[in-house]
Amino acid sequence: MSAARIDAVLAEAAEQLGNISDTARLDADVLLAHVLERSRTWLYTWNDRLVDSSDLAAYQALVSRRAEGEPVAYLVGEREFWGLPLYTSPATLIPRPDTECLVEQALMRMPGKTGQLLDLGTGTGAIALALKSERPGWDVTAVDLFDEAVALARRNAQRLNLDIRCRQGNWFDGLPPMHFDVIVSNPPYIADHDEHLDQGDVRFEPRSALVATGEGLDDLAHLVNEARTWLFPGGWLLLEHGHGQGEAVRCAMHQAGFGHIDTVQDIGRRDRVTLARLT
Repeated sequence: MSAARIDAVLAEAAEQLGNISDTARLDADVLLAHVLERSRTWLYTWNDRLVDSSDLAAYQALVSRRAEGEPVAYLVGEREFWGLPLYTSPATLIPRPDTECLVEQALMRMPGKTGQLLDLGTGTGAIALALKSERPGWDVTAVDLFDEAVALARRNAQRLNLDIRCRQGNWFDGLPPMHFDVIVSNPPYIADHDEHLDQGDVRFEPRSALVATGEGLDDLAHLVNEARTWLFPGGWLLLEHGHGQGEAVRCAMHQAGFGHIDTVQDIGRRDRVTLARLT
């Protein structure tokens, strides 16, 4: 395998990925930047430079894996969320831009310089770390059921030098007696028969972080019913959910005695976050 120019290498990879990715050129760029340990800007500035044979072999191996559908975030081991670089792992969901809607709404309900926040099902720690980066005086607790996810969230916190408390537990189980001003969660909310589970990047993500029983609603309902025990009076609960689940979550919150209930849309104008205040 001989060396080749950067622009030619990228064009060939983008063509190879065109049938499986809506972002084929971006995927090609990110993978080559990862192999060469350079930025995408550098690739375009020096696109006439040669990629040597060893780097080219490593790159083509990644492109082949991407062509089989493996997510770019797993191939390069990181993904940006809320402007923060986060390590990723097949043990957790890949942070997505739609979840930034949850961060935005939580920040609007964290006006003070101090407070207590709980992130349930934290995965990479993306939500907890984004909120801590914006509200450094807040005490942030992040919980996940799986040890691998807790270790990854801690690793990301150390990378970003953000002081959050990471705990292993099943939702609220194992937490010390305390109350929170804000509770957030992006729980599993996909029904186990949903056709999207067999499509795209989702095929490679852990089912345990995606699928919930009861047509995808059981974990959401559990969080609504339990949260009132853990919130201060006037505290907020914010839950991410599927685009067709807003009405069901609002109904559950109303039945649980919450007020100020609202559903907010994501960047694609789909119902994404439902929130309520403990009255």
